[in-house]
Amino acid sequence: MLRRWAKRLADPWLDRIAVRVAHRLPAPAVAPPAAAPAPPQTAAPLPTDAALDFGIAWDLKLFGSRLARELFDARVQPLLDAPPAAPRTVPLTSKLCEQADIESAWFVHWCRELKMAPIYHRKVWEDCFALQAMWEAGVLREGSQGLCFGAGAEPLPSYLASRGVDVLATDLAPDDAAAAQWMETGQHASPDRLFRPELVDRATFDRRISFRHVDMNDIPDDLAGRFDVCWSLCSLEHVGSTAQALAFIERSLDCLKPGGFAVHTTEYNLSSETDTLTTGACVIFTRPQIEALCDRLRAAGHEVFPVSFHTGSQPLDRFIDLPPWLSPNALSPSDPPHLRLALAGYAVTSIALLLRRGA
Repeated sequence: MLRRWAKRLADPWLDRIAVRVAHRLPAPAVAPPAAAPAPPQTAAPLPTDAALDFGIAWDLKLFGSRLARELFDARVQPLLDAPPAAPRTVPLTSKLCEQADIESAWFVHWCRELKMAPIYHRKVWEDCFALQAMWEAGVLREGSQGLCFGAGAEPLPSYLASRGVDVLATDLAPDDAAAAQWMETGQHASPDRLFRPELVDRATFDRRISFRHVDMNDIPDDLAGRFDVCWSLCSLEHVGSTAQALAFIERSLDCLKPGGFAVHTTEYNLSSETDTLTTGACVIFTRPQIEALCDRLRAAGHEVFPVSFHTGSQPLDRFIDLPPWLSPNALSPSDPPHLRLALAGYAVTSIALLLRRGA
């Protein structure tokens, strides 16, 4: 029924988009007579129209919003209407973000815990996935020691403090040039920014949370072997290059006690296994890069939870969000889904890696 509804809704939108872009497509090539070959010509550049591009993107967002609203009402709202229940083991493994995760009881449970709407957004998925993984690993408990890299403004430190976990939250020093963009957008961590009064009282937060400036490319030696759990949520892709980011993941495991647990999420390239962004302000990882990292970690004696590269088969697993982006903090269930996005010419989603330090 949802598929038939989506087709009825999509057809007029897609027809409208086709009319808009038809004039930008080259006419079908017609071969000239063999006796009189046409001289080679340089094709004229296609016209650009920023207003047109914005209109197409916005039309797609409207379609995605309507589809997300229908799916939410049919699949997520019944979970919200059910009485709250204790978390249950899935169990999770390393994987890509999928629509089916958003429509699961475990996802809704952790959204309730975080006081967040269970929307179709990969950033909300990252928060909930990390908590479910920590709970299944047995580190979401009184007395655990946690280390958060690139904390930004995420809610996990406050929530873990409410559960009795002592957390060292870290982020770049404010005088680091790379921190400027995060400070301008309010995504650079500070104790006040990390405090979430809806999740924890101030006294508990101050007792359980400490803060320190740490460069993820230069993790201090005094952090080695101290923590039961460490994590980073879509921050490692900003350290400069894929090589530096992969080195960070390996180095982060040194901060754990033997048997300690790690959760890292980052950008995954759905478009290509060879062509990607390997340097710059934001890099994107391919399947071969992830598989090579996993092989190195296993060779070093660490446990890598098996990685599922299944991209999903539901409608929103195929919907690619386009700019302008909307903050998940401002979204409601009726806003555009954001499980996949167009980034620098690639279709991208989030991937989560679950790791355990070896002895």
